[in-house]
Amino acid sequence: MELFDPNKIKLTKYLFFTGKGGVGKTSVACATAVALADRGKRVMLISTDPASNLQDVFSMELNNKGTPIPEVPNLIVANLDPIQAAAEYRESVIAPYRGKLPKSVVANMEEQLSGSCTIEIAAFNEFSGFITDDNVAREYDHIIFDTAPTGHTLRMLQLPSAWSNFISESTHGASCLGQLSGLESKKAIYRRAVETLADGDLTTLILVSRPETTPFKEAERASGELSALGVNNQMLIVNGVLTERDDALSASLYEKQQLALTAMPESLQKLARYMVPLRAYNVTGLENVRALLHTDHVTVQEQTLHASHIPSLNDVIDELAADGKRVIFTMGKGGVGKTTIAAAIALGLSKCGKKVHLTTTDPAAHLKFVLDETSGISMSHIDEAKELKKYQSEVLSKARASGMSDEDISYVEEDLRSPCTQEIAVFRAFAEVVERAADQVVVIDTAPTGHTLLLLESTQSYNREIQRTKGEIPESVKHLLPRLKSDETEVIIVTLPEATPFYEARRLEEDLKRTGIAAKWWVVNKSLYGTNTTNSTLSAKAADEVKWINRIDQHAGGNFALIAWSADELKDDRLLTL
Repeated sequence: MELFDPNKIKLTKYLFFTGKGGVGKTSVACATAVALADRGKRVMLISTDPASNLQDVFSMELNNKGTPIPEVPNLIVANLDPIQAAAEYRESVIAPYRGKLPKSVVANMEEQLSGSCTIEIAAFNEFSGFITDDNVAREYDHIIFDTAPTGHTLRMLQLPSAWSNFISESTHGASCLGQLSGLESKKAIYRRAVETLADGDLTTLILVSRPETTPFKEAERASGELSALGVNNQMLIVNGVLTERDDALSASLYEKQQLALTAMPESLQKLARYMVPLRAYNVTGLENVRALLHTDHVTVQEQTLHASHIPSLNDVIDELAADGKRVIFTMGKGGVGKTTIAAAIALGLSKCGKKVHLTTTDPAAHLKFVLDETSGISMSHIDEAKELKKYQSEVLSKARASGMSDEDISYVEEDLRSPCTQEIAVFRAFAEVVERAADQVVVIDTAPTGHTLLLLESTQSYNREIQRTKGEIPESVKHLLPRLKSDETEVIIVTLPEATPFYEARRLEEDLKRTGIAAKWWVVNKSLYGTNTTNSTLSAKAADEVKWINRIDQHAGGNFALIAWSADELKDDRLLTL
């Protein structure tokens, strides 16, 4: 792959950077913006990332209107707040009903509009204003967006006005309905925005990934979703490629990255592909922003670890066993190592004499490759595609039985292809598995998000309030929600010692708190700190991890475990050493 150099590539007016959290979207987007502006192009950089660190990157206060960067005369940077935008969007939907519906119903509507789908739509509201503003288009040569809308958001925004009636009448379990309630008034703006995104002469969708299997799979999924919607002008940037290896750790990391690059999904291999080397420094301050795409320099910022003692994962397992926990979730963003941690917890509890069942929804993390079938643990795999198809069939069957028109049925089918629907379908399957907790400990990998819990809880409460429920929510789900809020359930939040994974984990924790589920333990995985690497790049990154470990320590009140990055394959009894 060639090095990514925006000055050597013909780029469109609109550039959207998207990818999994923590892959370096913001860093690459900022470096691109500065490189183009330094060349004399008029550039606007816009971020709608809730965990945005643009202010740290440019070392100055930013706002949502656009702030000139003194050291880069041609660059304007806007830092939008999607959380605030989501609050405003939520209020615009609910305001007409205040004083007209019971307070409990309004409260449930607020809950239903508190999830990630609402934030996505609110972010797209912000995007749309810039994409469709002719004055902005005339003023700038390039408009760069950090954190692009997903295919899920675009599908919802393409839904026609007939949703209005369906939303008010539906009791059939379709998801994301509340989030769609406020879309009608901006339909023309959204249509133009989506058309601009699909215009390859105007827009390039830049997928950013790490040279790792999970981020590549996420990039593949995003690429396919967007292609299906006509957004085909795509590019792949692989960020953080290790180019020098001079000790055992760096050699192991290099080999792992090369294996992932070799096994890159075929659909990604067909895209224009570029790379950005792994840098020793954090991308903050203009010096580092300008250097990212061109040169490396090692800057070791010595940090002091606050914790005098860091618990191990075995300490966490011992407490789970002593407290009699029966339902244990490992939660976190993709790529942080939830499956490995879940398997280690299950094996540890089994060694403590517990009867354990371990389940996962990750099709790539086949449990039999992590734990031997003779480990004494029963295991299962929830097939997301199978569960989604089953749930879609149930909802469509009830919709047709109600006499709904073919046109409205097509809208239901569209909604049933959304990620929200998949969350709910998988959640129902989880509910069935957790019924096993009556006589054993159930450890669940890739758990439903707080957003799913909010959707299900709101749907249940809302239907009960207006007495229109028709039994769409299974008994196992009704049992599960109270169980998850009880003392027998524990959520383990898995993260990495980096900015974006930390902020995303904290948002997940807030989602869970809103549903009444507390998470005590955090597990910091894949840490370079303490590996004793002598590689200059990795040593500098290890030193930078300390400040994030300290923040997690403070946030979790000392209830965190640290697991070092390992080149070894973690499976079977090797899991007991974490």
